[in-house]
Amino acid sequence: MSTETKPLQPSQVGVIGAGVMGEALIAALIKFGMKASSICVSEKRAERAEELVNRYGICVCDLAQNVGGSDVLLLVVKPQDMASVLAEIKGSIKAGALVITFAAGKSTSFISSHLGTDNPVIRVMPNTPMVMGRGMSAMSLGGAATSDDQNWVKKFLSKAGEVIVIDESLQDAVTATSGSGPAYYFAFTEAVVGAARRLGISQEDAVTLASQTLIGAALMVEKSGKELKTLRENVTSPNGTTAAALKSFADSGLEELVYQAMKAAHDRSIELSS
Repeated sequence: MSTETKPLQPSQVGVIGAGVMGEALIAALIKFGMKASSICVSEKRAERAEELVNRYGICVCDLAQNVGGSDVLLLVVKPQDMASVLAEIKGSIKAGALVITFAAGKSTSFISSHLGTDNPVIRVMPNTPMVMGRGMSAMSLGGAATSDDQNWVKKFLSKAGEVIVIDESLQDAVTATSGSGPAYYFAFTEAVVGAARRLGISQEDAVTLASQTLIGAALMVEKSGKELKTLRENVTSPNGTTAAALKSFADSGLEELVYQAMKAAHDRSIELSS
């Protein structure tokens, strides 16, 4: 990482891709203090772009115009589309513009090599709770990125949740932990709802019971100051109902099942790097 720093004060931020994550990032930028008129989005779906203009007051630009005029570029595209997007923008990108990639599996070196420039690059793995302002983002700096670039990105992302800075070699593991993580909790909660239904509880009540339990347990993890082990033990009376359920989980190999699922996500992230 370069030791020379220059405060980052972008006059225009370009957002390439305006799906759910792109919108969450737009909202975070505005909350961070960027003027809506200084945020320009490039989106293939005209109706989606119009929706965001009406909701946030941002600008819509064609791709070349956006890339050429932006001091910071947010690449919020699918991993499989990244190479073609980079090929399209590499001749237009502004010298010195900070490029931030949010695509799973795509390294800073991948971005730099496909751009063929020395623009600073930062890689971020976010997750979908960002849309609620409670996301988890892990960021890694490419070789040309400065500490000021890092500080600006970290402050902006903090408007949508928590942010950590990690070595890029861990990004695939982060993808498997927090990037894909929300789906694990959704799937588990679906399973709890299904089990409750089989035990005679109505669909509506099962969803309320399961979802509120998930929310309450998460708040206890966040706010109690207690370790996960302690929180679990506090609910588990010897030979009680919780102990019976946890024994069933253990007998079914829950820990190994979770590891294998996360390893599959980790390995797929590596596959997406090519």
